Amino acid sequence: MPRADKNTPTNPDAPAASMDRRCGLDRRDDPISNPSQVDLDRRRGPGRRLTDFTKSAEEGEHNAEQFLFVKAIDAFKKANGKTFPTWTDVLEVVRLLGYRKVQQSVVADLDCEDFTEKPDTPHRVRTYAHDNDDDAKKAA
Repeated sequence: MPRADKNTPTNPDAPAASMDRRCGLDRRDDPISNPSQVDLDRRRGPGRRLTDFTKSAEEGEHNAEQFLFVKAIDAFKKANGKTFPTWTDVLEVVRLLGYRKVQQSVVADLDCEDFTEKPDTPHRVRTYAHDNDDDAKKAA
């Protein structure tokens, strides 16, 4: 009897995580690991074109908003000695730039509760010395 390889699944209906690619099933066909369910799939196919927002950035022509974001991320990385900021770091930079969640999300199937906030909501990320100065001036 041939010796079974420990990486070869005995059940061809096994989940994609333990599936050997030689058994003929493609992990990309697995609906659980398919990111297009979240409506964030950027792959283009027939009839799908890049938006002007994305196309200009990919061609190296950033608009003012994109350029400001890139420069802010770069400044954050230099100031904090991080080559790869975490998603929390990115969200911190976005909030410090003044962005707030004021509309309902248009992204589908996020599996979490959506929220909105007032446009003048404080960033609630960190406190700076000049923030305290402003508070002191308001109190006076």
